[in-house]
Amino acid sequence: MTASTTARGPAITPGGWLRRYRPADAAAVRLVCFPHAGGSASAYLRLAAALAPSGVEVLAVQYPGRQDRRGEPFIDTVDELVEAVLPEVRQWTRGPFALFGHSLGATLAFETARRLTDSGRPPAHLFLSGRRAPVVPRSDTVHLLDDRSLIERVTRLQGTDPTLLQDEELLRMVLPAIRNDYAMAGAYRYRPGPPLPVPATVLTGDADPNVTPEDARRWSEVVAGPCELNVLPGGHFFLNDHTAGICSLIEEALADAR
Repeated sequence: MTASTTARGPAITPGGWLRRYRPADAAAVRLVCFPHAGGSASAYLRLAAALAPSGVEVLAVQYPGRQDRRGEPFIDTVDELVEAVLPEVRQWTRGPFALFGHSLGATLAFETARRLTDSGRPPAHLFLSGRRAPVVPRSDTVHLLDDRSLIERVTRLQGTDPTLLQDEELLRMVLPAIRNDYAMAGAYRYRPGPPLPVPATVLTGDADPNVTPEDARRWSEVVAGPCELNVLPGGHFFLNDHTAGICSLIEEALADAR
């Protein structure tokens, strides 16, 4: 396996789906990370740098329609995106690996874990962040908001640089991805099945307007392995303020996978 590298960017795996910000061919374990709605692989740059000394290599998923994949069409459903990324995930996780997802990314990580488990390659651990468990009833219609209301909604979540949201040209570039991903989240419906036989760590912010601690706790209903809930100070993007602590949780959880 080889990965190409742009002049100033990360190494890109041959299929174009994964970004390696700290490439480590001899990594003890790989952590595949799925970004939030409207997000991109670079959301995990800090995590990749912080985990590199511990022997954990972050492989960040780059969804089509953003950053260096801006010219590619969006993918509209969770199932389609998971099926598209699976072959490359399999290629880069022949050794010990885990999956991490935040917000919409948690849903994608969960569904990816289900398919990998069905094929006999379950992850060593699953990290589910900033997302209600799939068994919690939901009605996501954010994607139906007009542009101004959608921008206000995204701004309140504090996951996007406010200066970007004030730049009309940049806004025209990112708003379609945000709307597409919210539509993807809204269309997702959990298909009941056997609980995943893997351990999981669930992360949520105590002031997240989208996820209550009880919503997050219910991930234990779809995971058969030990499922630990961690409630951290902060809103929906609490991750941005707790990199060191979250890295410690990841390293501890993956200690036996190396």
